Amino acid sequence: MKTLLVTGGAGFIGSRFIRHCFRKYPDCRIILLDALTYAGNPDNLPGELKDSNRFEFWYGNVNNITLVNELVSRSDAVVHFAAETHVARSIFDNRIFFETDVLGTQTIANAVLKYKDKIERFIHISTSEVYGTADREPMDEDHPLKPLTPYAAAKAGADRLVYSYVTTYNLPAVIIRPFNNYGAHQHLEKAVPRFITSVILNEPITVHGDGSAARDWVYVEDVAEGIDAALHAEIKKVRGEVFNVGTGIATSVLDIAKQILKVMGKDESLLSYIPERPGQVDKHISSTDKSAKILGWKAKTSLEKGLPATIEWYQKNRSWWEPLRWMRTVPILTEDGKIAKY
Repeated sequence: MKTLLVTGGAGFIGSRFIRHCFRKYPDCRIILLDALTYAGNPDNLPGELKDSNRFEFWYGNVNNITLVNELVSRSDAVVHFAAETHVARSIFDNRIFFETDVLGTQTIANAVLKYKDKIERFIHISTSEVYGTADREPMDEDHPLKPLTPYAAAKAGADRLVYSYVTTYNLPAVIIRPFNNYGAHQHLEKAVPRFITSVILNEPITVHGDGSAARDWVYVEDVAEGIDAALHAEIKKVRGEVFNVGTGIATSVLDIAKQILKVMGKDESLLSYIPERPGQVDKHISSTDKSAKILGWKAKTSLEKGLPATIEWYQKNRSWWEPLRWMRTVPILTEDGKIAKY
């Protein structure tokens, strides 16, 4: 029986990955470490998992060196999701992003280094935001890193820190850069659930700028499978490598909003526009070649399938997201020094 330590596994992507592994691998034991910040929610995990003797939860911070060392020492592999992740929030309150994303990653990496003879794999979850706006399309794993926000900069620092531990200490690490995730259990601060819940509440959908900023939208179930593929690939093929997890298709934020309105039977008159957010990335589109060639993974869920499934989940699970309504927008500091809600 293998033991998997997952940090930040009560969050959106982490909880989906835990569900995936728990159901796919009946011999897998899972240890979850989570500080349960505003984006971490125990309700993201099913009761069958929380009641299982194959699951162990630890409430704690990834910067707690003693706790992290103890949990890593009992694990065979580590998947590190724990991070502050909201772009707009990082513009107004940026310090915590560097404390958690960079120093927290260093704490995890040092623990993996300490027990390197035992740890078979260390998967670090980075983000496509480290690339900034596309210099070329599609964006492959060698695309320059030009982070445009404090969040992206913190994740870029963590990303390169892990890589440095591979080259300096031969850590068995793999770096995953997911593109824009969407799906069930996503916090309302993100665009897709914010749009969906606005429609449910019959409120305007707020679009930044003219909505032309385009993203590679990837369904969270597919992302879980991509991370799983990296976890189980032959180590000599993936050690120190970076893998994009995306679809290879870019869709503008405005088109996403319009698709949601169409599926939900609402008129485009619900669309409203506010000034562009500082640090906005104009276009993200993932190259999928490397993940397909080495991991044997490709996204399989189209927007035409994934968006209706996501909308249905939010329609049926109002009790999950109602307490988060007040967190759909956050204050940010604009270029002229004023505070605005985004």
